Amino acid sequence: MAQDILINWAPQETRVAVVEQGAVQEVHIERTLERGLVGNIYLGKVSRVLPGMQSAFIDIGLDRAAFLHVADLLPNITARHAGKDKAPLVASGQPAADGAPAVSAPAAVQPIERQIFEGQALMVQVLKDPIGTKGARLTAQISIAGRLLVFLPQDKHIGVSQKIPHAQREALRQRLLALTAEGGGGFILRTNAEDASDEELAEDIAYLRKTWAHIKAAATRQPPATLLYQDLTLMQRVLRDLVSAETQSIQVDSREQFALLQSFAREYMPSTVDRIAHYKGERPIFDLYHIDEDIARALGRRVDLKSGGYLVIDQTEALTTIDVNTGGYVGARNFDDTVFRTNLEAAQAIARQLRLRNLGGIVIVDFIDMVREDHREAVLAEFRKQLARDRVKTMVGGFSQLGLVEMTRKRTRESLMQMLSEPCPSCGGKGHVKTARSVCYDILREILREARAFNPREFRVVAAPQVIELFLDEESAHLAGLSDFIGKPISLQSESSMTQEQYDIVLL
Repeated sequence: MAQDILINWAPQETRVAVVEQGAVQEVHIERTLERGLVGNIYLGKVSRVLPGMQSAFIDIGLDRAAFLHVADLLPNITARHAGKDKAPLVASGQPAADGAPAVSAPAAVQPIERQIFEGQALMVQVLKDPIGTKGARLTAQISIAGRLLVFLPQDKHIGVSQKIPHAQREALRQRLLALTAEGGGGFILRTNAEDASDEELAEDIAYLRKTWAHIKAAATRQPPATLLYQDLTLMQRVLRDLVSAETQSIQVDSREQFALLQSFAREYMPSTVDRIAHYKGERPIFDLYHIDEDIARALGRRVDLKSGGYLVIDQTEALTTIDVNTGGYVGARNFDDTVFRTNLEAAQAIARQLRLRNLGGIVIVDFIDMVREDHREAVLAEFRKQLARDRVKTMVGGFSQLGLVEMTRKRTRESLMQMLSEPCPSCGGKGHVKTARSVCYDILREILREARAFNPREFRVVAAPQVIELFLDEESAHLAGLSDFIGKPISLQSESSMTQEQYDIVLL
């Protein structure tokens, strides 16, 4: 399906939208001060080893320590003896902690406490950005992505992307083996390298090995918790990761960035140069397809369908739930047909919303109950068909006994909501606030509690205007009754800057 990629650049933020048939399918945002960390390589310092969890916390210079599991260590990495050799571990075959040669056991993973120790310098790469309260996920198995290849400097594996037809893989693998025979390291041939020439592959191999040499050299000079290598910018990653055969144009609204992107493309991705264009229109580039409106709607719970039905999407820490409703759709001949058509449209809309909002983890979809089995199978088939277009890995189960569809979508980065919004300061993220009457009663109980502990001349209530208005009107009798009971005057002060749940009781 033909697509266009629109790039809106500003010094503080780069925004990318992937558009198909006039509808936004994906939105990617990178802020200058909040660049993602995935792919970055750090010289970390082991701050804590947790044998019970077979994991460790690594200080890489961020606010929160990052997380490293034993499975993400090199297969036969072994800790150097503390005090004897402080060089960072970047390759396999190191001497054991007692100074004896390391003995690797392919069939068994060494416990993490026998591989690394607190205070040790360790080269690591970020697998997942910090999300919510979780720190970054790390690996000690370094990989560097190039235009055509992925370089595995600590490995000897030569592989080919599984997306390339099986019949061509062995021939490509033999070509790659011949090109990488000298110099060491492993390589994986990316999908877009299927038709690459030997010269192009050799250039990428040389670039990746040179990059790795710079990283290793920096690791010997820099102190722990230092960034050694940073991944490409979002604009550069567009050419590497988002452009496909279906991409018709890549439009950039900045003349300067257009020139830089063309220069980058000529060096690394010449096949994309002709598709890069400088957008010179008077209207902002995102206004062409109402992208800002789509982003605003993607932050809401409700998504209206063309038929009159609608979705309700709730995102939580553990999972995302999507509820399908018929709404005002009554145009079909009978109720079963109405439900079926609504669910079919919802299947298409849900797949798009997952991409647009970048929802990851467990997703539970509550389609409207269908009586006929053929209807259920048709809806599930349509849902899987739409999800197959997703560049992020998804897995879908069938309908459960409760009529729910469970699926997972790999978490790759923060969702659109996590990136663009924060918990409401009034409700603290609950989605609801106490009623003004509930707050009034909280205040009355607090005054009674304070009156038993202290003996002030007067109590003054400072609260939101709507709470004070209720005290002056419907709750005035209760306030007066409490004042008589404690034998102290109670005065009221309205404070417009307070939220409905906030209040202060001042003892005068």
